[in-house]
Amino acid sequence: MAEQKTVFKLGKHGLIILFGLLMLYPVLWLLSSSFKPNELIFSDPGLWPARFTLENYVNGWKGLQGISFSRFFLNSATISVLSVIGNILTCSLAAYAFARLEFRLKSVLFACMLVTIMLPYHVLLIPQYIIFSKLDWVNTYLPLIVPKWLAHDSFFVLLMIQFIRGIPKELDESATIDGCGQGQLYFRIIIPLLVPALITTAIFTFIWTWDDFFSQMIYLSRINLFTVQLGIRSLYDPSGSSDWGALLAMSVLSLVPIMTIFLLFQKHFLEGIATTGLK
Repeated sequence: MAEQKTVFKLGKHGLIILFGLLMLYPVLWLLSSSFKPNELIFSDPGLWPARFTLENYVNGWKGLQGISFSRFFLNSATISVLSVIGNILTCSLAAYAFARLEFRLKSVLFACMLVTIMLPYHVLLIPQYIIFSKLDWVNTYLPLIVPKWLAHDSFFVLLMIQFIRGIPKELDESATIDGCGQGQLYFRIIIPLLVPALITTAIFTFIWTWDDFFSQMIYLSRINLFTVQLGIRSLYDPSGSSDWGALLAMSVLSLVPIMTIFLLFQKHFLEGIATTGLK
């Protein structure tokens, strides 16, 4: 009986490892191909390069039309960091209001917020573009950043509402007796306890903003404003003369920031997900 359990466990772990390797294969192929010469990328299926070269990274980093990829990385970092700060501040404020304050039409506004979560992004795309175009925000970063400073992401508001509802109200009452107002309650009581949810919000916002291609493609057409995703897309030539080595090399580099952020804050990220609504 014990031997059967051992065989079963070994078989189960073997299947999990095999499935994991299958999931990792595209990433490993991307990493391997970024070190191959262009002529070997599609002709050599092995993961270990038959010929090793760093030329792809050198050529890719040179960028386009005299603008290097360092500019694209800086643009992406600017948009992502400002979006993270905006989401953390405004979504936490909105969540605090819904979770702790009483005001007129609270239930109606909360229902409206939930409805926005269900709306596909493409439904709002044309109205948003018309508004931003009339504000003369096209070819600026404002359409990508300003909504984050208006509690635009209802998902994170809902995430924080659930977390705040799990914080005992007795803490608020004790602080109120000691003379704390709503502002002090928010900054001194709620925010310190909300850190896991804030980190979860920051990680998701950074990853989603960094990886965003569609919105950036819609609003940005000047090459000096391009982000990493648009820069990588520009390396692809539909006519067939694409520099695949440079494209794959820059794709590998584009993964470094989000992998670093996730690995550094993985513990807090998992804690934020696990404790939301259960604390």
